[in-house]
Amino acid sequence: MRFDPKEIGEILEMLLFRELDIRAVTLSVNTLPAIRHRVSDTISALEELLEPYLKKLRPAVEKVASRLGVRIVTVRLAVSPVSIMLEPIGDAKSAVELAYFLDDLAGKYGVDMVGGFSAFVHAGVSRGDRALMEGLAEALNGTSRLAGFLNVASTMTGINLDAVRKSADIILSLKPHAAARFAVTANLPEDVPFMPGAYHGLGLPDAVINIAVSGPGVVEAVVRNLPEADARTLHDAIKRAAFKITRLGELVGREVSKELGVPFGAVDLSVAPSPKVGDSVAAILEAMGLPRVGSPGSVFALALFVDAVKKGGAMAVSNIGGLSGAFIPVSEDAVMAQAAAEGAVTLDTLKVMAAVCNTGLDMIGIPGDASADVVAAIIADVMALAVYLDKPLGVRLVPVPGGKPGDYYDLGGLYGKVAVMEISRYSKIPLMSRGGTAPPGVERLKKG
Repeated sequence: MRFDPKEIGEILEMLLFRELDIRAVTLSVNTLPAIRHRVSDTISALEELLEPYLKKLRPAVEKVASRLGVRIVTVRLAVSPVSIMLEPIGDAKSAVELAYFLDDLAGKYGVDMVGGFSAFVHAGVSRGDRALMEGLAEALNGTSRLAGFLNVASTMTGINLDAVRKSADIILSLKPHAAARFAVTANLPEDVPFMPGAYHGLGLPDAVINIAVSGPGVVEAVVRNLPEADARTLHDAIKRAAFKITRLGELVGREVSKELGVPFGAVDLSVAPSPKVGDSVAAILEAMGLPRVGSPGSVFALALFVDAVKKGGAMAVSNIGGLSGAFIPVSEDAVMAQAAAEGAVTLDTLKVMAAVCNTGLDMIGIPGDASADVVAAIIADVMALAVYLDKPLGVRLVPVPGGKPGDYYDLGGLYGKVAVMEISRYSKIPLMSRGGTAPPGVERLKKG
């Protein structure tokens, strides 16, 4: 599909006046060839495998950004799930050692984040999974760039309640900055460019570039220019803006791929916010006509927005990947964080909104003394939505020491100020102690 002069002019206006940028260029690399029986040998093999890519990654991204006049916010690396690499080693100490190595290597080459410190445990826990889970809290608490997840549920297998409970324990043992780099997920695709869900999937080539776009400010400006438009007209305008945003993402991805000499993978259509003013998904929903995000009508507004983004983005790119919906991370969206602190957005509201967006409960502050039962139950609720709606969802909770509902904790950077929310009047939920695996629902039967 060719880029005509008028379209280029419109994108230039977005870049200059509407804060349009590319959220992330994520290089995804197959690191399974580096598996060895001793962690020291694995680290040596990883270094030999990754360094040729990393030496070229940031220079290639900066060259493309300069040539196109586009701001690229972060440069990221995704590796194969580290739990697989730990299978022949099988101890938590080695997991932590691998974590520190990956974090240091990312820092050495100017990579902002590295994802893949992760395990898929939706149907059970292997030796490598167990080692990663036991070392996960220490690894994330001791690093600054490392990100990871535990995939504890899937439409095909159901929900591993033991893994849900273990995830709750891990969350409550994480420092706030570490918790911002950890998610509990279901049905996670293998080409996610966003952290902490990024990893190199088993079906991907040896290396591939995936792109995460941004652009809430562009969409908000479009919506505010149509104060009297009906729903269909509004939907069409958002769709057209999403088309232009994701076209830019594909252009950047293809250019970076060419510079690196690796295949271009996919563009995640998700419109991601940031804490800066004018870069908010919640502000888009309010511009559509909500008195406050979280009020009645919020689910309808979000559904209209997400559908328009997906339809516009799908026409713009050759390959769609990742989560491809609307990101509503509470702390990373200044308007959403304020609404949460005011009580306009509640945990129950966000659960309902998760039914029509692709992220689940994202970047929510919780009291540091929350009970593991309650945290596990919150995770289980979202996993149930993911399984029964057959979609990828996640939970990213940030425990704030001494935090009370309405308090803020400043994480800084793209993470913003996390608002501590009221999560439950109950502290004991015996259901969460039953353990076992909840079987898959009827969606599994529809798949044959």
